[in-house]
Amino acid sequence: MTVAQQIITIGAVVLGTVITRSLPFLIFPAGKETPDFIKYLGRVLPPAVFGMLVIYCLRNVDFLSGSHGAPELIAIAAVTLLHVWKRQMLLSIAGGTIIYMFLVQTLF
Repeated sequence: MTVAQQIITIGAVVLGTVITRSLPFLIFPAGKETPDFIKYLGRVLPPAVFGMLVIYCLRNVDFLSGSHGAPELIAIAAVTLLHVWKRQMLLSIAGGTIIYMFLVQTLF
């Protein structure tokens, strides 16, 4: 890329970031009531996204060959237990990832 193309690319990224960060505050100002539909989306989208992530992560696991999905199932159990115990999403995700990587690199 030329210097001009790099400057244009950086400018487009900065502009896109500023727009996406400020647009919610412009559409939904502090004194105005948030529409019910947006509240509904705020309730249902997080579980839907996590459900899609679970399906995406398990889509290529073959439960009939190899390790039979044992590292994945152990990591899912670890994430679930950590989340029920501590209620810390980042701890649950990091713990499950560490356990999965340990299992794949050492045992399976």
